[in-house]
Amino acid sequence: MSKQVILTGGASGIGRALSEELCRRGAHVLIVDRQIALAEEVVADIRARGGSAEAVELDVREAAALGACVKDFAARRGRLDYIFNNAGIGVSGESKDFDAEDWSEVIDINLCGVINGVRAAYPIMIAQGEGHIVNTASMSGLLPAPFTVSYAASKHALVGLSRSLRAEAKQYGVRVSVLCPGVIDTPMLRGGRFGRVKYEVDWDRMTEEFKRMRPLDPAVYARRSLD
Repeated sequence: MSKQVILTGGASGIGRALSEELCRRGAHVLIVDRQIALAEEVVADIRARGGSAEAVELDVREAAALGACVKDFAARRGRLDYIFNNAGIGVSGESKDFDAEDWSEVIDINLCGVINGVRAAYPIMIAQGEGHIVNTASMSGLLPAPFTVSYAASKHALVGLSRSLRAEAKQYGVRVSVLCPGVIDTPMLRGGRFGRVKYEVDWDRMTEEFKRMRPLDPAVYARRSLD
């Protein structure tokens, strides 16, 4: 029987690569993303390669909507094997320049959005006696990360959440993992729509910096994460 998977933030970057790799390995994946047009493109690509996927437009900050989505998926598909809480954003700049909205948006999506996913999936997995919760944090959740302070704060919290929940959940047969990728070549790294900056950017210089850091291809990271 194929694995039944929900993956948030699967329309681009690491999320897209994870969705594609999971489907390549035989899983059925529901991509949850507020960028529905991009998510549907991913689904079309997966299906064109013989995989099985679907997409729904949803903001992970909407706890009730996410909870209903997860419950409906588990009922329709018969079970929920994995939830990948991957949706996230980043705001770069000096923290002295961040306003309240900058802080709340990052924390609400990167941390509270994951909490919403955990709250939705965990009871279902407890009832099943098995399941796997996978939260995407970052290397910035393990090390100091100046100029991305709000992002780092949210990712440090995710590491703590995941490690603590892992110890608690094992009594129910539920596994918990946390991914801490380093520098990955994604739209967020390049300052895309959901990875914004609070200062003027010299993109030619940034491109050279990206090359120097030798960012890992998302597809390579996805394969290594799932092996």
